[in-house]
Amino acid sequence: MKRQLAWMALVCGLAGLPFSVAHAQAGLGAQGCGSLENAYGPYDYRTDKDKLGIVEKFHFGPAQESLSATDGLGGDLDYTLRAFPNHHRALMAMMKLGAKEKRAQATRANYSVECYMIRAESFRPDDAMVKVIYGLFLMQSGRAKGAIAKLEAARELDTQNANVHYNLGLAYADLNQYDKALESAHRAYGAGFPLPGLKNKLKRAGKWREP
Repeated sequence: MKRQLAWMALVCGLAGLPFSVAHAQAGLGAQGCGSLENAYGPYDYRTDKDKLGIVEKFHFGPAQESLSATDGLGGDLDYTLRAFPNHHRALMAMMKLGAKEKRAQATRANYSVECYMIRAESFRPDDAMVKVIYGLFLMQSGRAKGAIAKLEAARELDTQNANVHYNLGLAYADLNQYDKALESAHRAYGAGFPLPGLKNKLKRAGKWREP
């Protein structure tokens, strides 16, 4: 009986949401990452630019993005990511804050760093940059296989993105999959990616070849 009531409450709570948000919501609840419902938003970072100003003015300025804010930093990033779950720069800032504090959940944040990644991906599964950032987080966490899965998904969504190919190459190299790493490197550098880190990593392993 309790299980039936819990299911009915879940269905009623999701009934008023758009299907895409409702579908994501069920997955978030199962993973303990809260609700996407918010007093302001949630809005898509890529398309709802007219809604960004008020959030970034008070909660995500240069001090928050650079982590130099001295008061309420985790709370400001949390506010931004509840209003815009797929805010790319705020996701990166939250990831960096967690690493800086050496905490799974940054001070004054409502969720773990990984939950913000899950929330963003659930909110907009077609956002390639979210998958790239999630992949970077998994690489930072020592989960190269998981990182590859996210970055390959990002590549499927955006085959021309040099950033995707570069980071995918790093993940392949971490798993000693050097043929795939070299292919990704060639694609990244062919698309104009400027950083030499992947190339140097392959050189140190004796696996670099010119295209």
